[in-house]
Amino acid sequence: MPAMSERIESLFAGCRKEKRAAFIPYICAGDPNFTRTMEIAQALEKAGADLLELGVPFSDPLADGIVNQLAAQRALEAGATVSGVLKCIREIRSVSEIPIVLYTYLNPLLQYQVDAFERDAADAGVDGLLILDLPPEEDRNIRKLDALKSLSLGEAENDNPTVEDLVRIRLIAPTTPTERIAAIAAAARGFIYYVSREGVTGVRDSIAESLTQKLTIIRQHTRLPIAVGFGISNPEQAATVARVADAVVVGSALVDLIGKAGDRDDLADRVGKFVAPIVSAMLRSRTKQD
Repeated sequence: MPAMSERIESLFAGCRKEKRAAFIPYICAGDPNFTRTMEIAQALEKAGADLLELGVPFSDPLADGIVNQLAAQRALEAGATVSGVLKCIREIRSVSEIPIVLYTYLNPLLQYQVDAFERDAADAGVDGLLILDLPPEEDRNIRKLDALKSLSLGEAENDNPTVEDLVRIRLIAPTTPTERIAAIAAAARGFIYYVSREGVTGVRDSIAESLTQKLTIIRQHTRLPIAVGFGISNPEQAATVARVADAVVVGSALVDLIGKAGDRDDLADRVGKFVAPIVSAMLRSRTKQD
């Protein structure tokens, strides 16, 4: 199993010491373009982001609602590629050590070739992968798909596969049965991503009433931090989740702001001003018990 990313481990260790939940914003890389992504990443960190979740643009993002689908479409229309995402991360790394997790689907990785992608992503400064449509049991099998693709293209099979994968962030949903939670948690590293609502990503009016109960069940099977996402869109909701979770993920509301503002010089500043009250509300809301 891969080791915990040092940047992710240090982040959550620091949050535990400070008795607070981490703030994790999600944006789609390349929306509206990579220059703005770089600027937004810096603005988010300055406003209090602890970890950056970057979406890899994909044409068929089945787990995403319309807001994130449109963001991926805008990025692709602007010329975003997987190589471009990794180049953008290298630029972020030149000025920042914020942990970075890529939110992606399997298809772009297979197109790039999984071993090559993981090697290049690690070299660019990526800390972890959240692959939406890859169950833990299939991790090893994607290497076989890589080999079959190489053979079909007349290429030599890779004799030097990646020795240690990037940290795998695993998803648990409200509908995940207890025995499945145990299996997913055993294969996870970095942190667990708990999907607080059934369905796709998107802004919601309220937090699921079962959240505390579900997190209690998950914690019976892992000591990893638990981040909660899907549907959290304002300071009040973020503060509520911060009282019970180890991290709060805000995505669709932020992506919607970027989509409405568009490619403008003050975009990053607008993003920073949007997340600042969310971070403040989280800090006021929670003091963890020792």
